[in-house]
Amino acid sequence: MPGSRTVVPPDRPGLQGRPDAVIFDCDGVLVDSEPITNGVLCEMLNELGLDFDLERTIRTFMGKSVKDEMAAIEALIGRPLSPDWHPQFVRRRDEALAVRVAAIPGVRAVVERLAAIGMPFAVASGADCAKMRLTLGRSGLLPFFERCMFGADMVARAKPAPDVYELAMRTIGASPNRTVVIEDTPTGIRAGVAAGTTVYALASLNSPAILLDAGASLTFGSMDELPALLRLD
Repeated sequence: MPGSRTVVPPDRPGLQGRPDAVIFDCDGVLVDSEPITNGVLCEMLNELGLDFDLERTIRTFMGKSVKDEMAAIEALIGRPLSPDWHPQFVRRRDEALAVRVAAIPGVRAVVERLAAIGMPFAVASGADCAKMRLTLGRSGLLPFFERCMFGADMVARAKPAPDVYELAMRTIGASPNRTVVIEDTPTGIRAGVAAGTTVYALASLNSPAILLDAGASLTFGSMDELPALLRLD
């Protein structure tokens, strides 16, 4: 593939042939929200007296639920967070997303192609459905996913547990060994692997080496590469 940034380890051939279903992560895969969300989090961590820049914030928290990480933040600052800290984070995050979030370049064409050929697809996120409605709505992708949206608020355990991917597959009638998950974080990759799927990882904010080490079958550099990897062409 001329100009491709796809990385396929020789010991991980990936899924043979076209998959029967595709499940997308949301943040960083469908919508370019990670720098926005982590930018707000970085500001609030520094307001607590910590010394975080955006790169460190992304490296530490990307792909994880901030609510689930509150104990870790409390350990860093050496005191309990105030009861209104997380609601403030959600408000400030949502205000920023509502103004700035956009679709990942090229992903709309991939989703339109899946819809055109009738391949089942869904979104399964570590975020809650309210956040997905905001980001997918703002980016123009919500009509594709309104009936196949699965969030952390719908399952007992968030990623890296496989629950949200298992729920998505049960609902759309997909078999794990014929499903490709599209992820961009080690946390999400581990969830997809634990669910028994094949995981293709977008190497945008994480390096291919980190994503492959987490269990991805391959990495790719842009959504323009994905149709060929999924055998959609």
